[in-house]
Amino acid sequence: MRLLVAGIGHPELATPVIHLAGTNGKGSVAAMLEAIFSTAGWRTGLYTSPHLVKLGERVQVAREILSEVEIVAFTQELLPVAEAVSHGSPDDHPSFFEFMTAMAFLQFARKRCDIAIIETGLGGRLDATNVVDPEVAVITSIGLDHCDMLGDTIAQIAAEKAGIIKPGKPVVIGRLPAEAEAVIRRVAAEQGAPVISVRDVFGEAIEGYPTAAFEGDYQRWNAATAVLVARCFDTRWKLTEDVIKRGLHAARWPGRWQRAKIGGRDLILDASHNPEGAGVLENQLRALVVETGRKPVVVTGVLGAARARPLLETISRCAAEIHLVMPQQSRASGFEELEALIPKTFTGRVSRATVAGVFPDAQTCTVGGPDDTVVVTGSIYLLGEVMARIQPERGAIENRLQDF
Repeated sequence: MRLLVAGIGHPELATPVIHLAGTNGKGSVAAMLEAIFSTAGWRTGLYTSPHLVKLGERVQVAREILSEVEIVAFTQELLPVAEAVSHGSPDDHPSFFEFMTAMAFLQFARKRCDIAIIETGLGGRLDATNVVDPEVAVITSIGLDHCDMLGDTIAQIAAEKAGIIKPGKPVVIGRLPAEAEAVIRRVAAEQGAPVISVRDVFGEAIEGYPTAAFEGDYQRWNAATAVLVARCFDTRWKLTEDVIKRGLHAARWPGRWQRAKIGGRDLILDASHNPEGAGVLENQLRALVVETGRKPVVVTGVLGAARARPLLETISRCAAEIHLVMPQQSRASGFEELEALIPKTFTGRVSRATVAGVFPDAQTCTVGGPDDTVVVTGSIYLLGEVMARIQPERGAIENRLQDF
């Protein structure tokens, strides 16, 4: 990646950067920060992954996504540079994600963004985005996910995420496990990077945390993280407490406990695709049962048993019925695998389904009844497939254009 950005004139250095890593929450925090800076009048660049429906969602300027024409033009521009830096070796050729990251750097530089909010794709230390020199590094959360690549302990994963910490630059941390926080603080001390912690500033009681446009206690933790990042910027940026508050409530981030109506039913879309996310989901589902007075109907699909097991255990404690689907990804768990992971204690209905069968068109949902709340949860890829069906104005889904 260093060779690639050198070959295109180091656009990653043209724009001030906020760099985010974390097992969960980095997308929500990125969206909140984008809204805060936008509310203050700044031109924002936002780089996130994966996308929900369109590939261009990953690279946004003032929340305008990268167009197909721009993607093609950037690809044609980058191809000869990629060939040159790889010296004809396929193993050294920039990857799909590295191409997208380079496109983001170029777009933000050429559109003269005032600030770029950049989310890591995987881990941190070896992530393609880690060629930036950020104003602030952010580590939102640490949990067990992508263990085959990042390590199978909290400490190992924390060390990988800590790879985004840069000498002398502040690092803002969310509510981390004690083991992870110890690693982050050690790396920060080695780098001379001051640590700003949401626990240190806001304490333990959720009542003391800021609110945002998104539901859930965990989103208040994310909002606190975004607030502390904004406070790292001097008065020139005009990020007053009023601007920060208005930005938090103006933020948009689809698929995170997102409510909608379809076919006379209340619909909630929520990406909870790993063990840490499953724990958060349980709190949300229990609150939903209290709110509605009945258990929801859940549609779920996930990638891999390590993610499916905690998710299905959570769902089985809170759902009236479970409809299993398979996201259109090669690593999607099959029906047999999912069924075997549903606890024997679950007595509700379990059925096999397809996204097209559950949502045959934008006005129809075929599961549950008029008084039910339907919750679609699991893989973010599943959420994208559902959104493409119920929001056809987004265009045809580009689910084959995903990297992992």
